[in-house]
Amino acid sequence: MSGQPLIEIRDLTKIYKGAEEPAVNSISLDIFPNEIFGLLGPNGAGKTTTISILCGLFPATKGSVMIDGMDSHTNLEKIKQIIGVVPQDIALYPTLTGRENLAFFGNMYGMYGSELRDKINHYLHEFGLEKHANKTVNKYSGGMKRRVNLIAGLLHDPKVLFLDEPTVGIDVQSRVVILEYLKEINKKGVTIIYTSHYMEEAEHLCTRVAIIDRGNIIALGNPNELLARHPEFKNLENIFIHLTGKDMRD
Repeated sequence: MSGQPLIEIRDLTKIYKGAEEPAVNSISLDIFPNEIFGLLGPNGAGKTTTISILCGLFPATKGSVMIDGMDSHTNLEKIKQIIGVVPQDIALYPTLTGRENLAFFGNMYGMYGSELRDKINHYLHEFGLEKHANKTVNKYSGGMKRRVNLIAGLLHDPKVLFLDEPTVGIDVQSRVVILEYLKEINKKGVTIIYTSHYMEEAEHLCTRVAIIDRGNIIALGNPNELLARHPEFKNLENIFIHLTGKDMRD
């Protein structure tokens, strides 16, 4: 791809204390504005570790990350103002209502008053949660929790959105709502970095994908390019299994 990358990752490595091998092993990637970039891999491949480093949740062992021209080592607070993060684990307070959870996260982004109320109302409507807004989250279905989890990462209109398995374990209707909304905000200029186990979903959603296994990038390109390189396979899932193997992962 041409143009200036929005995210530049160079020689990124993470070695956890006591581990025999790196969780992330000297990976380098460029991610460009307006991409939906899929980071795909089996359990333990290094997806969540990579996302966590990019978001500033913990430091790399070595390597560098630049986001929108800012070095994550020296400008992390500024970077956090332009990114949204939707973690794999539901990051909500179960005894607060959906609306109260969103107000809490909005306050963390420095949003208050009518601006925040309007944003919350807008997203509750968009995601079909208006009539559930005043129920406590512990009474929500898995799909409803996922939708609120996503809204919490969108409230401050991020330039870059990081999503770690955003549709895992939810009903078909919630998955469709989430994926359609991701396409919509991407068309409006939001760059999305997304991890998933769902190859068919990634094949139809992502502009480019990287397949990572045992901390290494083993394939990179848009889904059509990968299929052209492996004409013996009919879909991305077949390529994924071919490259990563059929062994069960913890």
